[in-house]
Amino acid sequence: MKSVADAVEYLTTRSTEEPLKSLSERFAAAGFELALVGGPVRDAFLGRAISDLDLTTNARPDDILAIVGPIAEATWDVGREFGTIAARIHGQPVEITTYRADLYDGKTRKPEVTFGDTIEGDLLRRDFTMNAMALTLPDLRLVDPSGGLTDLLEGVLRTPGPAVNSFADDPLRMMRAARFLSQLAVEPHTDVVEAMTADAATIENISAERVRDELVKLLATAHPEPGIRLLVDTGIADRVIPEIPALKLQVDEHAHHKDVYEHTITVVNQYIEIEQARHGASNPDIAGRLAALLHDCGKPATKRVEAGGAVSFYHHDVVGAKIAKKRLVALRFDNDTIDRVTHLIEHHLRFFGYSDSSWTDSAVRRYVRDAGEGLEQLHILTRADVTTRNRRKAEKLSAAYDDLERRIAEIREREELDSIRPDLNGEQIMAILEVGPGRIVGDAYRFLLELRLDEGPLDASEAERRLRDWAASRLS
Repeated sequence: MKSVADAVEYLTTRSTEEPLKSLSERFAAAGFELALVGGPVRDAFLGRAISDLDLTTNARPDDILAIVGPIAEATWDVGREFGTIAARIHGQPVEITTYRADLYDGKTRKPEVTFGDTIEGDLLRRDFTMNAMALTLPDLRLVDPSGGLTDLLEGVLRTPGPAVNSFADDPLRMMRAARFLSQLAVEPHTDVVEAMTADAATIENISAERVRDELVKLLATAHPEPGIRLLVDTGIADRVIPEIPALKLQVDEHAHHKDVYEHTITVVNQYIEIEQARHGASNPDIAGRLAALLHDCGKPATKRVEAGGAVSFYHHDVVGAKIAKKRLVALRFDNDTIDRVTHLIEHHLRFFGYSDSSWTDSAVRRYVRDAGEGLEQLHILTRADVTTRNRRKAEKLSAAYDDLERRIAEIREREELDSIRPDLNGEQIMAILEVGPGRIVGDAYRFLLELRLDEGPLDASEAERRLRDWAASRLS
């Protein structure tokens, strides 16, 4: 944790120095106040990387545009009704917002958003105290009316005023609370937890797109577990992604099975650990992490207690893929993400059994073919899905998957494996069989593809001979 002086130095010796200097000079010359506010100030104290600059001022939106226009490479009216103007200055993205003040009517607890006149009033309406700090420009004086620096030092997530009022202002703040727990390694104040629990239903007033974006930000953190648990424990998850709390299946003394919820949390943690070990932490794999979070969401619907008390979840992979797709569509995820997540869930059990019976090269080819572009993610998910406490079993599964990856690499060295195609294309099939486009060409193509998967690549003459034999048997 940096001191105020260190935080100021941190800000003024980085790429942010020039845009801050230019902006502070122009706003002062125009007779307006200006302050760096929120996340950048918080992150300066934490020594975290600062990407965008958020500033606040007593200038109105038209004044902001007039001041920044002459020095900006570009400007965007991203929320004039809320007083926010975005710009790029000296290559640095900035957002400048007019002071705001919220008025509560005491009945509905819904705020009326109005422009304010003081920075203290603006800070007191922000989401959490650690985001309600500002450094005035150009004098770099810390303004912290709600004790945000103390809360940051103590690792407490607290709202500037009553949490119920803060969450009434914007219920999405309840999900932001979960994200900050994971992102900043802080603990929620009891007032925050109680308000989230009491007002969980209000999250349904928020658009699916905003909820989705906040969920993605949570999953993009290095340790999303604390945030996930907060959403589940307060009932927010029941209304946002109910498939996760539904994993808390009842376990009784006569029907033992692994705690699916705790297993899922472990799988998410292990997926991230393996992902970062292989690819670093700079580009979090959201589709893979979603698949880890939802990979067993089909278990509640497929749970069966067999004779003798054993519990089964037959076809939970296929059922889970359908359930996950429905949820991701409801959250307005893009089609590519939905396809990748559901594909991983549907195939996450394919590997199990490999350690008990060695696969043929044909089986390995089909595994790679079916995994498609998600092969690397499937590797990680399959490894992460091993949460047994039986050390010998875990070591056996790990060795088996090491062996599978080795065999995939060996086959890839010998032949084209990542985009398996028949040894003859459609035009060649038509020329050999002397037929035009039609069903027989498609059937022949599929026959040659199965042959390629079973036996590997054939030379052109052998592929032609096998095709003619197939056609002769088909037409006889």
